[in-house]
Amino acid sequence: MILVLNGPNLRRLGTREPDVYGAETFEDLAELCRDTGRKLGHHVEVRQTDDEAELIAWLHEAADGRIPVVLNPAAFTHYSYAVRDAIAQRTAPLVEVHISNPAAREEFRHNSVVAGVATGTIAGFGLQSYVLALQAIAEMTTTS
Repeated sequence: MILVLNGPNLRRLGTREPDVYGAETFEDLAELCRDTGRKLGHHVEVRQTDDEAELIAWLHEAADGRIPVVLNPAAFTHYSYAVRDAIAQRTAPLVEVHISNPAAREEFRHNSVVAGVATGTIAGFGLQSYVLALQAIAEMTTTS
C-alpha cells in the first residue's frame, strides 16, 4: 500500500485558482493516483484533510506501518514544524509533491520546512507530480 496524503484546501481542486492548480477536481486526482497505483502493482489510498492534527496522525500511522507516502502538505509546507517532525519519523520512502512550482510563486512559498526530511520533492508538473512520485516510490520499494 501507498498513502497519498493531501493537506489543506486540496479538496477544492477544480474551483480553487484553476489558473494555478488546473481544472481537474480532487476526485480526478484521487482516481489518477489509484489508477497509477494499479498499473504499478500497488494499492493506493488517497486522503485529504484541512486539519493539521489529522495529517500528523496519518503520518504516524504510515511510520508505524512502514507505509510509503506521497505527501502534498499544501500550506503546511511552509511553516508546520509539527508536520516536519512527524515526517522525520518515517520508516519508508516519503515524496513531497506540489501541483504548482512553489519556487516560481510568492516568496513565502519558496521555503519548505518538510523537504529536508522527505526522500525527495516533485513540484510543478500539475497532477503528473503525483504520478511521478508514485513511480519513484514504486521503484524504491521494488529495489529495496
